[in-house]
Amino acid sequence: MQTTQNIFLVRPANFVYNIETAISNSFQNILNHDEQTLKYKVNEEFDLFVQTLESNGISVLVFDDTEQPVKPDAVFPNNWISLHPDGRVILYPMCAANRRSERRQEILEGLQQMFNIREIVDLSFYEKESRFLEGTGSIVFDHQNKIGYACLSPRTDKELFLKVCELLQYKPIYFFAFDKYGKEIYHTNVMMCIAEKFCVICLESITDETERKKVIESLTASGHQLIEISYSQMKNFAGNMLQLKTRNGKNVLALSASAYKVLDAAQKSVLEKYVSLMPLSVQTIEAVGGGSVRCMIAENFLPEKEKNMVIV
Repeated sequence: MQTTQNIFLVRPANFVYNIETAISNSFQNILNHDEQTLKYKVNEEFDLFVQTLESNGISVLVFDDTEQPVKPDAVFPNNWISLHPDGRVILYPMCAANRRSERRQEILEGLQQMFNIREIVDLSFYEKESRFLEGTGSIVFDHQNKIGYACLSPRTDKELFLKVCELLQYKPIYFFAFDKYGKEIYHTNVMMCIAEKFCVICLESITDETERKKVIESLTASGHQLIEISYSQMKNFAGNMLQLKTRNGKNVLALSASAYKVLDAAQKSVLEKYVSLMPLSVQTIEAVGGGSVRCMIAENFLPEKEKNMVIV
């Protein structure tokens, strides 16, 4: 199962430019907004984001961020958790100290009210060793073929990536990816998106020819049509997309309005063979936070509890 109709989001309480994450995230920008203007714009974008997803048949569960401690990037929950169909939940070690409080017990308890969680695998203790692996930011999963892809960076530790792939019994494919200025790309999910039938990927960011060939061969062998994007398109979050399934079984591709604008007609034509494109306007969030639509969505593959089950 590559896609799900169940997702959860976190409504941010204190979204701001995060100085700690900016060290490794070249996608972040400082905008000339005062605190109140920024908060208003972010809340407006988030509410429309939820409304658009729900109106397109996606089951959205929203948790509210808490005011304290301040969590600048709480809107990006996919970095600290992944939820799997066998009932396992993996909690991940986060690079920035001010992001670690995003892992909240009350969110797990809220999920447990509606979904079956049989085991929580908590890897957060690796933070004490300064080793990090930031969830489905670091790992792009091909669930159908049981393959995990990761571009190694300060936020994506090779040994931890291999550990998670072994835990899930997935084949690991790792490589290095760089922006056009030679800086390591901080998260895999900004340079590639794997859907059921296609993969959107910035191949030129994988500068090592052997590594690039390995990635291409793996993706083509698993039946994915490659849709290559440029550095410029990647910078506008054209790699930060996620295929979802509606309640009616329709395949949609969640992407930002910025990403939609930079895709050319030929790329859109290929994508539309497989999915309906669902542009979402998150211009402020992606500019300041350095992450876009895919980063905002935590996929939920957990088995649902029976509606009439009594919880005691």
